[in-house]
Amino acid sequence: MTTTGPVAVLIATFLAAGVEAIEMVTIVVGVGATRGWRSTWFGSAAGFGVLAVVVAVSGVALRAVPIGPLRFVVGALLLVFGLQWFRKGVMRVAARGFAGIGGVVPEDEAVEWTGPGVDWTAFALAFKGVTLEGLEIAILVVAFGAGANQLGPAIIGAAGALVLFGAAGLLLRGSVQRVPRSVLQLIVGVMLTTFGTFWSLEGIGVDWPGSDAAILGLLAFYGLTAALYLTLERRRAFGLRPVT
Repeated sequence: MTTTGPVAVLIATFLAAGVEAIEMVTIVVGVGATRGWRSTWFGSAAGFGVLAVVVAVSGVALRAVPIGPLRFVVGALLLVFGLQWFRKGVMRVAARGFAGIGGVVPEDEAVEWTGPGVDWTAFALAFKGVTLEGLEIAILVVAFGAGANQLGPAIIGAAGALVLFGAAGLLLRGSVQRVPRSVLQLIVGVMLTTFGTFWSLEGIGVDWPGSDAAILGLLAFYGLTAALYLTLERRRAFGLRPVT
């Protein structure tokens, strides 16, 4: 009987966990740049805390966790928020274009949370993104590591992916925050709608062609849809055709 070598397990886990880590970082950075970072950090920390407890209690039994229902619930909630931001982003970009690209952002364009206390929208989105993707990474570690009797290298590979892509997200945070608020809200709306569609349908048993690569197809579809709606909304706003 042969077992998979530690290097092969490390690389395989790193690559597989990297896909999930990119999705996690994309959601956290998008929500933080749009709604504000304070509540987003709280939500992310809470997600990692819950994840740590689940992993500590369940251990290798994580392979039996029914991930499908969780994907459906999280995906449906992301889809609800994503479609709202998608609509608002289209309307704002159609009306203002790239207003704010020079650094002056109109007051009525801001979408960042300015109220007292915690922004529960940002908290919930970050929490759900971190919890779901983190749980999938933990299951990957168990699947690759325990299955090949190489749990140590699998943990190192997954941790390396989280650190690498997490650091990349932090480095890109400044660039993301320079994007006009209206455009940023539309971009985040497209991303949340994409992930929400993917996870909710996957949660009810849909097998996407190409697995996670289908996210790119959904992203292109919603991006083109946003461009179409922008064109229609701008023509209506500028009086090029009558409002029906």
